[in-house]
Amino acid sequence: MLYSLYTRRLRRQLVGLPKPDHVAIVMDGNRRWARGAGYDDVRIGHRFGAKHLEAFLQWSADAGVTCVTAWVASADNMRKRDSAEIDYLMELTESVLADHVRRDHRWRLHIAGQLDLLPDSTARALKEAVEVSRDRDAGDLTLAIGYSGRLEVLDAVRSVLDDAAAEGRSLAEVADGLTEEEIGRHLYVPGLPDPDLVIRTSGELRMSDFLLWQTTRSDIEFCDLYWPAFREVDLLRALRTYGHRRLERSS
Repeated sequence: MLYSLYTRRLRRQLVGLPKPDHVAIVMDGNRRWARGAGYDDVRIGHRFGAKHLEAFLQWSADAGVTCVTAWVASADNMRKRDSAEIDYLMELTESVLADHVRRDHRWRLHIAGQLDLLPDSTARALKEAVEVSRDRDAGDLTLAIGYSGRLEVLDAVRSVLDDAAAEGRSLAEVADGLTEEEIGRHLYVPGLPDPDLVIRTSGELRMSDFLLWQTTRSDIEFCDLYWPAFREVDLLRALRTYGHRRLERSS
């Protein structure tokens, strides 16, 4: 009852405050949460974490957030983590995340990352979920999987150069005409607004190669809780902090 009362109080405090349209979430701490909860198999933390994203999307929609980017796995994770752990995470991506998008008509799915790092079945499940949700009049959900912010910028520049070569433009012409907007059009998910607010769980105070191009003007909120323990009140408090910061900067 006290939690419900506090949740309602936080929602009232958000009334009249600026709110973010786009929230990006770094879902960190699944393995540490599993160990702290007494599980010998840390992969259990990934299952709780994947299911927890469904709740986060509900809370975000209820708060009026229209765009969410969730970091599922970095390109570095895909290359360096134990293969059994990665296989399990990919299975969860197919059976939990992609399936949720197919069922939840509030979200239109986008994928940011290198799909060639994923198993064929995972890439296929994500592509199918993208197609199923493509024509929805809904919010935008981006799953960053096999993702690196540095590689995204590199890939965008390569894409600009490929287009220029196809059009017969010289390197000098490309250099003279290169703009932030042109690079932006070649990012993994062009056309979406940059994140207004980035939330990272687990107490880590770093961005870790996440959305390096898009977050130069974003507010950052670090939360000490591990991702499976993150609650609606923690989201609402982050939104309240964001709203007050924006009011202070505009005054």
